[in-house]
Amino acid sequence: MIPQVTSWRPGAGLFPLGAGARVRGPQAGLARDLLGLPPDGDGPAEITLRLVDDAALGPEGYVLTVTPERADVAAAAEAGLRWGVQTMRQLRTPAGLPCGAVRDVPRHAWRGVMIDVARWWRPLSFLYAYVDLLALHKFNVLHLHLTDDQGWRFEVRAHPRLTEAGAYRRRSPAGHARDGVSDDTPHGGFYTQRELRELAVYAAARGVTVVPEIEFPGHSQAAVAACPWLGHPGDEPVEVRTTWGISPHVLNVGDRAVAFARDVLDELCEVFPSPYVHIGGDEVRGEEWARSPEAARRVADEGLPGPAALLGWWGRLLAGHLRGLGRRAVAWDDMLDHDPPEDMVIMAWRGVDRVEAALRAGHDVVAAPHTHTYLDYAESDGPGEPVSISGPLPLETVYGFDAGDAVLGLQAQLWGEYLPTRERFDYNAFPRLCAVAEAAWSRGRDPGGFTRRLSAHLPLLDELGVRYRRPGHAGASGLAEGARHVRV
Repeated sequence: MIPQVTSWRPGAGLFPLGAGARVRGPQAGLARDLLGLPPDGDGPAEITLRLVDDAALGPEGYVLTVTPERADVAAAAEAGLRWGVQTMRQLRTPAGLPCGAVRDVPRHAWRGVMIDVARWWRPLSFLYAYVDLLALHKFNVLHLHLTDDQGWRFEVRAHPRLTEAGAYRRRSPAGHARDGVSDDTPHGGFYTQRELRELAVYAAARGVTVVPEIEFPGHSQAAVAACPWLGHPGDEPVEVRTTWGISPHVLNVGDRAVAFARDVLDELCEVFPSPYVHIGGDEVRGEEWARSPEAARRVADEGLPGPAALLGWWGRLLAGHLRGLGRRAVAWDDMLDHDPPEDMVIMAWRGVDRVEAALRAGHDVVAAPHTHTYLDYAESDGPGEPVSISGPLPLETVYGFDAGDAVLGLQAQLWGEYLPTRERFDYNAFPRLCAVAEAAWSRGRDPGGFTRRLSAHLPLLDELGVRYRRPGHAGASGLAEGARHVRV
């Protein structure tokens, strides 16, 4: 079982989970779908899902009891029932479910995976498949990175140019960012509000909350290309960025830009019911603000110490607007240096020390240090590995990360620059996502036990069509050529 359960007491025999098994109780429909059972089972075998008064289980814990006659999942809330069914799904063999008893309670409330759809637009089928994979591994957050310099993927009805122009770029890098080689192929795409709303509903039914991210005020070149009035007067027009790296183009600080940001957040919150909204806030280069008369006026009017403090001004403004919508802002830890509001959740990415700094400052923290959770990094530095942005980040290092008990949660990042295809994405994601799942859900570490359980888990990934990196593989000889190099 991955992630490792809190306790497992094996029993004797098997529960014959055949096509005729009956399912009763809350979440019965989902259980039938996940276990491949018909809705009208009439056999003697029965699966019961029931809610119990057991505060020790919390909102997501469960108890699974399997005997030769029945399988029973008990939980204090329906979220726990869902995770109990996922455990049955992992335990299932062609002969049935092994008998025994599981008691399982997660360590962290936020167990997330960030998927970047801004660098490469990904089809909805990809996102639905990954919702299912996240739920299988008991992740409960899909952090969806919807905008960046290289593309704007969220339909905003008040500003249609964002997707008419901002969702498409003329070309993309064909190798590493340092190579300067282009594929000369246009790339683009976006998601309608209806499509994303339906995705959020599908995910919620499986226990996964989709947390959307719109980048403010940096990583905004696609927005500025689509709506030049978001940029700075006198600057040359820009296009949607066709290279990787960090753009110097940031949103201006005028009233029209503020109204734009509020429009975007209003529509975003109409689509996504998530209590959290990620507002970006990372890697903001302030050269444009430093030379902008408009920025100088804003600095003076707000009593700020200088143009760099405009990042914090943006953060407080956006967090306040979200608060009025009943939502809570999340931002990358760059914002921590610029007087963020107390209720802002800090996603600490620049190192383990940033997790500690955010905790000392009194924030709820999602631990996401690049040293342990950036799965777009190569797993090894072997000569056969595909081109990656950085690395190596071995499976053992990912598995060994302990974020501590004080954090809100733990999250893996899959930035998209060098992951253009499903095949390449799978290769970087798995099996390291299995290690993150265990680090987020389970207490303690058992490297030898994890290795054994992972070996038994891989056939299920094979069955689901996941093109994962074989553990211990020294290079990319099993990876198709198109997945080694960036292409559309």
